Amino acid sequence: MKRFRTIVFLLLALVGTAATSPDRIIKVLPHLLDMEGRHSLSPSLYERDAYQAELRKRPGRVSGIRYDIQWRHGGLNSTNGRLQMELRCAGLALTNSIVLESDISKIRRHGGWTRVQLDGDAYQKAGKVIAWRARLVDGSLVLAEQRSFLW
Repeated sequence: MKRFRTIVFLLLALVGTAATSPDRIIKVLPHLLDMEGRHSLSPSLYERDAYQAELRKRPGRVSGIRYDIQWRHGGLNSTNGRLQMELRCAGLALTNSIVLESDISKIRRHGGWTRVQLDGDAYQKAGKVIAWRARLVDGSLVLAEQRSFLW
């Protein structure tokens, strides 16, 4: 009986911590885009990586950059939920940065993938991205953050 109580207690503790999972940004994937807006020529991950290497070798064929961000939140109930991507670029002063935002308040589940991209003239003016910072924001409160090494 004592063993049964211990198992039930551990299961309840596990369920309690899963229900209040912390807000976090899990993964940030940068993808260069070609002149047609593609980051890959086929759905294969190997082909995507090979095409990204080709685009890095030939910067004249790059028209922009897209960030795919995987995030999770523990209960974002606000209508002010946003995902912010802040970029420091070679073509801008170090104190200036580009902020890209995406509204996530209409998403009902507890996370997902969000895409933000910088392309066209804004990408050409900004130049190469040196560092980035992704933030999960509720109003003015920062819930989670992930940065590149050089931020």
